[in-house]
Amino acid sequence: MQRTNNQDKKSKESAAAEPATGGQDSGGVTAVTRALQLLEAFGMQDQRLSLAELTRRSGMHKTTALRLLRTLAHSGYVVQREDGEWRLGPAAGWLGARYQAAFDVNNVVEPMLRELTQATGESAAFYVREGNIRTCIVRVEGPQPIRHHARMGSALPLDKGSPGRVILAFSGEPGALYEEIRQRGYHYSIGEREEGVATVSAPVFGLNWRLLGSVCISGPADRLPKNKLIRHAKTIIKAANQLSYALAGTSTSQTPKVVSAWHP
Repeated sequence: MQRTNNQDKKSKESAAAEPATGGQDSGGVTAVTRALQLLEAFGMQDQRLSLAELTRRSGMHKTTALRLLRTLAHSGYVVQREDGEWRLGPAAGWLGARYQAAFDVNNVVEPMLRELTQATGESAAFYVREGNIRTCIVRVEGPQPIRHHARMGSALPLDKGSPGRVILAFSGEPGALYEEIRQRGYHYSIGEREEGVATVSAPVFGLNWRLLGSVCISGPADRLPKNKLIRHAKTIIKAANQLSYALAGTSTSQTPKVVSAWHP
């Protein structure tokens, strides 16, 4: 009888520990989710982090974090330094490189953004849709000493700021605002997502002329008032059209003459 009670107790303890190691939560495997949380704990400026800091940022127990870190290290996603601290490994870098390669960042997108920065004097960025958010894939800083900084890879809302509004509009979002954006072929915003920041954006299309994302310039609102954003719009549309042709391939008889004002 005592043995049965002990077995039941162990089974309950094992079941309770399951979510922390390999169980499933609503929509995914908990262990995988937690491993990704450790990778996401590294910021753009973090060359290395201690175990204590990783556990603090991820909100998980030290033992669980260490077990997951060692598992990630086996596949090269993290590396433990001689002083015990952790840094991202080469496998994490390859993931990012392969992701960017899908958008031909090095050969097409980044050179276009540099040209856009030179033409406008402002920072330029390229955003793509990932589910219900937008992500900055690549960014080129402008020459101005005071400029707007956007973190690459950050998850930003689609319904705040001109890059997201443009993506929604050319994804078929209903409403008067989005119909206006489709008619104009661009959109600008001032202080919508971030106070004191102004942006103007246009859509970019990829293979089979499907919406790929949006290109934008951004800067301080006091340097980019409404009339200046509208003047820059022509430059943004031209850059978006050129980028669309480069990513979608050669034009055909079905290709719209003005890509940025086209909605399939």
